Amino acid sequence: MIDLNADLGEGFGRWTLTDDDALLSVVTSANVACGFHAGDPSVMRRVCDLAAARGVRIGAQVSYRDLAGFGRRAMDVPSDELAAEVAYQIGALRVFAEAAGAEVAFVKPHGALYNRTVHDAEQAGAVVAGVGLAGGALPVLGLPGSRLLAAAADAGLTGVPEAFADRAYTARGTLVPRREPGSVVTDGDAVVRRALAFALEGSVEAVDGTAVAVAARSLCVHGDTPDAARIAARVREALEAAGADVGAFA
Repeated sequence: MIDLNADLGEGFGRWTLTDDDALLSVVTSANVACGFHAGDPSVMRRVCDLAAARGVRIGAQVSYRDLAGFGRRAMDVPSDELAAEVAYQIGALRVFAEAAGAEVAFVKPHGALYNRTVHDAEQAGAVVAGVGLAGGALPVLGLPGSRLLAAAADAGLTGVPEAFADRAYTARGTLVPRREPGSVVTDGDAVVRRALAFALEGSVEAVDGTAVAVAARSLCVHGDTPDAARIAARVREALEAAGADVGAFA
């Protein structure tokens, strides 16, 4: 079984970015922005209502407090402060998830925080501490081999290894930084090929042409990728045609 997730609710006020309606008809898990990099109460409520109605599992996509930079700028946040901010975001989303008759089922860091927790044990530990502060033993999505998944395991939480069908990988199994050319894969055919390789072979072709082992339980297609909904639909269709069981991990 492979989970298919996407980042949703990444709008604010009258500004929209992700096609939440279309993506929620395809994915099995929704990473919902919690107001720190995108999202506001109305957006969060709407996405939770739609996800609950369609049986899509709701996850808190927590971030550094960086609306202006969409959560993709490097920041140095003290551990105690970061843990509190992670708990705050989970709590905010939980209100709307429960009002929709669902629950917050997992946590996934966004952007700069996600990448920081691959190598930074202190920031990874702060994210996990925030999950604990919010209550409930929620699964945590992260890059395979990351400090985040190690911290989650140490805290008795389920760490869920994740792969990105629309992001380029280095030979070390990490994501190519977005500031570098070719870091985002936008060609639909290439995204589908990579998704099948992740799900069926547990590997991906890195930017240098080498094959990198990536054992993933969840597969992400970014909601802000051009034509994301159509590409996600193609990915799901291809996975199911190849015999993969597409379903939520949570």
